[in-house]
Amino acid sequence: MRALGLDVGARRIGVALGDLEHGIAMPHGVVERAGIAQDVLAVRKLASELDATVVVVGRPLELDGRVGHRARRVQAFADALAEDAGDDLSVEAWDERFSTHAAERTLLAADVSRSRRKRTVDALAAQHILQGWIDAQRRRQQP
Repeated sequence: MRALGLDVGARRIGVALGDLEHGIAMPHGVVERAGIAQDVLAVRKLASELDATVVVVGRPLELDGRVGHRARRVQAFADALAEDAGDDLSVEAWDERFSTHAAERTLLAADVSRSRRKRTVDALAAQHILQGWIDAQRRRQQP
């Protein structure tokens, strides 16, 4: 089963592609935000092109687990995506606290330039989100 991971930000949506069978997620790219309706269409198109049946949307909870304004904005996008997708595409939320921070640390450790980090951090954060979801799914499947 193929899955897309999304790190939904104010300007960009980081996208990762993963495969539950192989247990790995890879950064795929970014979608520039253009409004919820256009963003939903762009994600649906990507999911179709990549044969994904699940979209995992990172949910940016506050550090104490509360749902803040960012999480409500992302939830509005996830709800619109789920409504548009119907039965064709499953949309799931995943706690994404620290995903962008982890992605930035990875890029800093790899000595990636500041301009390149800006272009890749969103997709890497999406990979982190999706990998966490994949790992949890695989743990559930173990006897």
